[in-house]
Amino acid sequence: MIVLGVILLLLGWLLGISILSTVGTILLVVGLVLLLLGSVGRPLGGRRWYY
Repeated sequence: MIVLGVILLLLGWLLGISILSTVGTILLVVGLVLLLLGSVGRPLGGRRWYY
Protein backbone atom coordinates (compact mmCIF):
# COMPACT_ATOMS: atom_id res chain seq x y z
CA MET A 1 0.00 0.00 0.00
CA ILE A 2 2.89 2.33 0.72
CA VAL A 3 4.51 1.64 -2.65
CA LEU A 4 1.24 2.18 -4.50
CA GLY A 5 0.73 5.45 -2.63
CA VAL A 6 4.18 6.69 -3.59
CA ILE A 7 3.68 5.68 -7.24
CA LEU A 8 0.31 7.44 -7.46
CA LEU A 9 1.69 10.49 -5.69
CA LEU A 10 4.58 10.76 -8.13
CA LEU A 11 2.37 10.14 -11.18
CA GLY A 12 -0.12 12.75 -10.01
CA TRP A 13 2.65 15.26 -9.44
CA LEU A 14 4.42 14.58 -12.77
CA LEU A 15 1.25 14.48 -14.88
CA GLY A 16 -0.46 17.34 -13.08
CA ILE A 17 -3.51 15.29 -12.07
CA SER A 18 -4.47 16.37 -8.59
CA ILE A 19 -6.82 13.45 -7.85
CA LEU A 20 -3.92 11.01 -8.25
CA SER A 21 -1.86 13.04 -5.82
CA THR A 22 -4.72 13.08 -3.33
CA VAL A 23 -5.34 9.33 -3.55
CA GLY A 24 -1.60 8.67 -3.38
CA THR A 25 -1.26 10.75 -0.24
CA ILE A 26 -4.18 8.99 1.42
CA LEU A 27 -2.80 5.54 0.56
CA LEU A 28 0.64 6.52 1.77
CA VAL A 29 -0.67 7.76 5.13
CA VAL A 30 -2.91 4.71 5.65
CA GLY A 31 -0.06 2.38 4.75
CA LEU A 32 2.30 4.08 7.18
CA VAL A 33 -0.28 3.95 9.98
CA LEU A 34 -0.88 0.23 9.38
CA LEU A 35 2.87 -0.39 9.30
CA LEU A 36 3.32 1.50 12.57
CA LEU A 37 0.49 -0.34 14.32
CA GLY A 38 1.74 -3.69 13.04
CA SER A 39 5.31 -3.02 14.12
CA VAL A 40 4.33 -2.31 17.72
CA GLY A 41 2.51 -5.66 17.84
CA ARG A 42 -1.02 -4.36 17.95
CA PRO A 43 -3.35 -6.62 15.94
CA LEU A 44 -5.65 -4.67 13.67
CA GLY A 45 -8.52 -6.38 11.90
CA GLY A 46 -7.30 -9.83 12.95
CA ARG A 47 -3.88 -9.38 11.39
CA ARG A 48 -0.72 -8.60 13.30
CA TRP A 49 1.35 -7.52 10.24
CA TYR A 50 0.37 -5.69 7.06
CA TYR A 51 3.42 -6.34 4.91
